[in-house]
Amino acid sequence: MNFQGYTIGFGLTGSHCTHDEVLPQMQRLVSLGAEVIPIISHTVATVDSRFGTAEDWRRKIEDITGRTPLMTVPEVEPFGPKQTLDCMLIAPCTGNTLSRLANAMTDGPILMAAKAQMRNHRPVVLAISTNDALGLNAMNLARLLAAKDIYFVPFGQDAPEKKPKSMVARMEMIPETCLAAMEGRQLQPLIVEKYRDLAK
Repeated sequence: MNFQGYTIGFGLTGSHCTHDEVLPQMQRLVSLGAEVIPIISHTVATVDSRFGTAEDWRRKIEDITGRTPLMTVPEVEPFGPKQTLDCMLIAPCTGNTLSRLANAMTDGPILMAAKAQMRNHRPVVLAISTNDALGLNAMNLARLLAAKDIYFVPFGQDAPEKKPKSMVARMEMIPETCLAAMEGRQLQPLIVEKYRDLAK
């Protein structure tokens, strides 16, 4: 894979438990030649959790990309008129972000970056991580699956016995999905096995 000449917006939302799985893919994109512009939600920018402090996450992102993460709506609004991004990725994409995007709510920098991208009919890639993808958020997931310019990193149930409504993307497939999206196609298969449940 070659990302030379591509600029990728990389939006991280507040599924803190997934960040350790996502940041290696940010590094992969950089290693493959992409110019990665990090964008973080208010939650990522401010919340300390058992998975790490907000400051730690910001520092890791800066170390990978060489850029200070964008954290406000005014910082990303110019992406639309300037056509800054070849692809906008949201990884992880929480259920909260999924529902807001599906209902045209633009109340943060990541959603504004996605809106700016979509106005130019450029790809937005979602790598979901939500406990209610097969619950109340199922209608929002369905709406976005049918939406133009929206693509998904292949996803599946991550813990079907303990969390039967939860679905998580295969984060290791982020680069392949972004390349396919920039070619105007959804990487297949879309629904995959996230973790094999061997319980008997």
